[in-house]
Amino acid sequence: EAIYGGLNSLKGARVLVTGASTGIGEQMAYHYARFGAKIVITARREKVLQQVVEKCLSLGAQKAFYIAADMANEADPDKVVDYALEKLGGLDYLVLNHIGPSPFSMWKGDVDHTKWLMKVNFFSYIQMAWKALPSLEQNKGSLVVVSSLLGKITSPFVAPYSSTKFALNGFFGSLRHELAMKKSNVSISVCTLGLIDTDSAMEKVRGVTDVPAYPATDAALNIIITGSTRQPELFYPWFTYFIVITKDWFPSLTDYMTQNSYNYIP
Repeated sequence: EAIYGGLNSLKGARVLVTGASTGIGEQMAYHYARFGAKIVITARREKVLQQVVEKCLSLGAQKAFYIAADMANEADPDKVVDYALEKLGGLDYLVLNHIGPSPFSMWKGDVDHTKWLMKVNFFSYIQMAWKALPSLEQNKGSLVVVSSLLGKITSPFVAPYSSTKFALNGFFGSLRHELAMKKSNVSISVCTLGLIDTDSAMEKVRGVTDVPAYPATDAALNIIITGSTRQPELFYPWFTYFIVITKDWFPSLTDYMTQNSYNYIP
């Protein structure tokens, strides 16, 4: 409860969370609700979104709405931001968290899948950020981008996914410089997450790796705190920071450890 008291600034805050039907996004919606925020959530499945919205209202959200959308569809990212602006009258937080499904396997040359994944995991993010920027500017708002350790270091079996996360880090890192040079009052927080115990992640790595997984609800709370305190970066769990640092100092050690933390079944 102390944490919820400590972030009073989120009471009545207007928040849009993407990828909020399951996993980290769903947990973020519940935390924002407990803080008394006004929330719009989106994902593809209407039925699940409906249930999440009901739970948000029961947890204390001042308002909660949902809009079903497919981020691979070029019109949907803008449509979602417009809907949130209309329902909430503006935005204080845009939390970009959605990802498309991607196989956890050796790269077999599926270029079309990678193009599709780029649309979902990358292009829709920059489209929504641009669409929401004027409102965020007006409200001294925050842009929160959920990325991954796989956007900082390379790893087997995730080439398409990793490429989308590297793209996010590059784009939003660059945009942060531009906003600072323009003396913009919008903050950008890029969140580097390790393995989180969401159903979709655990399904992929079970039996393939012994890397420890961390709780989605805790990851979600850390992301929210990072955004509301306007920190440029989050590393969760904490040791992901050291992995990123050591990769440049000891590249061959990092490669060795990476390749040996997976059981490769040809």
